[in-house]
Amino acid sequence: MDVQILTYIIVGAAFALYIGIALWSKASSTGEFYIAGGGVHPIANGMATAADWMSAASFISMAGIISFMGRDGSVYLMGWTGGYVLLALLLAPYLRKFGKFTVPDFIGDRYYSNIARLVAVICLIFISFTYIAGQMRGVGIVFSRFLEVDINTGVIIGMAIVFIYAVLGGMKGITYTQVAQYCVLIFAYMVPAIFISILMTGNPIPQLGFGSKLVTEEIYLLDKLNLVLNDIGFNSYTDFSKSKIDIFCITAALMIGTAGLPHVIVRFFTVPRVRDARTSAGWALLFIAILYLTAPAVSSFARLNFINTIDNTSYTETPGWFKNWEDIGLISWIDKNEDGVIQYRSGNALEKTKPQFSSERGKYNQRLVLNKPTENGNEIYIDRDIMVLANPEIARLPNWVIALVAAGALAAALSTAAGLLLVISSAVSHDLMKKTLKPSITEKQELFLARISAATAILIAGIFGIYPPAFVAQVVAFAFGLAAASIFPAIVMGIFSKRMNKYGAICGMLSGLIFTATYIIFFKFISPEYNTSEYWLFGISPEGIGVIGMIINFMIAIIISSISKPPPIEVYEIVDNIRMPEGDK
Repeated sequence: MDVQILTYIIVGAAFALYIGIALWSKASSTGEFYIAGGGVHPIANGMATAADWMSAASFISMAGIISFMGRDGSVYLMGWTGGYVLLALLLAPYLRKFGKFTVPDFIGDRYYSNIARLVAVICLIFISFTYIAGQMRGVGIVFSRFLEVDINTGVIIGMAIVFIYAVLGGMKGITYTQVAQYCVLIFAYMVPAIFISILMTGNPIPQLGFGSKLVTEEIYLLDKLNLVLNDIGFNSYTDFSKSKIDIFCITAALMIGTAGLPHVIVRFFTVPRVRDARTSAGWALLFIAILYLTAPAVSSFARLNFINTIDNTSYTETPGWFKNWEDIGLISWIDKNEDGVIQYRSGNALEKTKPQFSSERGKYNQRLVLNKPTENGNEIYIDRDIMVLANPEIARLPNWVIALVAAGALAAALSTAAGLLLVISSAVSHDLMKKTLKPSITEKQELFLARISAATAILIAGIFGIYPPAFVAQVVAFAFGLAAASIFPAIVMGIFSKRMNKYGAICGMLSGLIFTATYIIFFKFISPEYNTSEYWLFGISPEGIGVIGMIINFMIAIIISSISKPPPIEVYEIVDNIRMPEGDK
């Protein structure tokens, strides 16, 4: 059966399931909308948390970035998994015991200030919209390739689907939808990984295939990949090329940012007891590990297969998948030496990096680009975000596997997008309106406002998805850096420091957010030509600068708290209550 028909069938069935769950679990109260009524089973919550956690960045982009960065890409694996452990063990049980709906709720009560609550809302919205840009972009990429629609149209379709189950069901609908989405995405990720591992190494376990010899040659997979990359001018796949300080800071920013992400934290409020929060964290870690331990193998398989398939191949003889991705603008070829043969080498093929396509076609029917060619030998631009999606096609797997990967990628992107949208809507309706601006609104009015906020957030998220600032995983890395610099210190000090007051928390959050956002915006948007280690502060890239923002946050918060009025006695009681092991509720 044709791959497009299979994709329509599998994706359509998945969407029908999601919408059916949303209609079945429609929220009827704010408690159900914000925290699913607090009655979700720990295993179900663990699975939903894993789906929420493994976004388009994990499913689509992480393996793609590792494919091109090699060992340097391990920062994403270390940062995201380590951060989840930090969150689960250090913060989640304490926040769950506090018993509020949202992170700004905790900040506002702990720091006895609506201004602190408002600052937390601003930080949260800033982080969430940065994060969600990557998810909606991932949705657009999948739709554009497999359903043959424009990327922007794909984003709009994704917005419509998320609208149905996020706006209607709230956290209750999202939770049970995410359970289904986890099953879809993990099956879709593992099936092609197992197939390709067998084909390339003879080993059905991808993690073991990663360290095995190739079926066709008496050489280990990674050794072969190193040789192939060296032959065409790239660094060895298994070597570090980034500075140690940058690797450390990116890893730390991702870890700390993870622990401060509000859409993950709120998941631990959906279970009945603190004990259940710890249990669901353990289950989530197990479910997450299945994908994350497989990603390095998928990355190496994809990179080697791509090079073997495309390099020194006549354009007219390239497989159909190459031209399909070219048609939607995520692959381009410029025939620098006019021989009709594709040369894949190190360096950017085009000036301004991303291709700007002409309406005309070349003599081989390739899409022509308006960019000026660079002087190196590379003739190929490939968007890193397509590597996982294209991997089954490159390996010539059955059409049903290709369609399954499309459904899995959509499940990953939509699950996280829904969680982020809920966080944004609750920040506006509960923290901004109910707790700050208009405390007199009824529960019915608050629920209506939450749905309106979610709908508005979906619209804005779609715009960010249409005009993304970078690759999916990089966009997500920026969000994590912002979370590390703003929210995380306020939460940690709120739990473990009785002396921390509202003045320190407010100034710390604002300083960390402003510094980190300014650094990222300058190097990524204002002056990208300076985005090299030569101009970075201490050699730290925008992806890792959140660590410095966090340090600034801690320093300013501690200094200002020490020279200003201490918090009232009620706050000391709040902190003692959170930190006491008794009362497992």
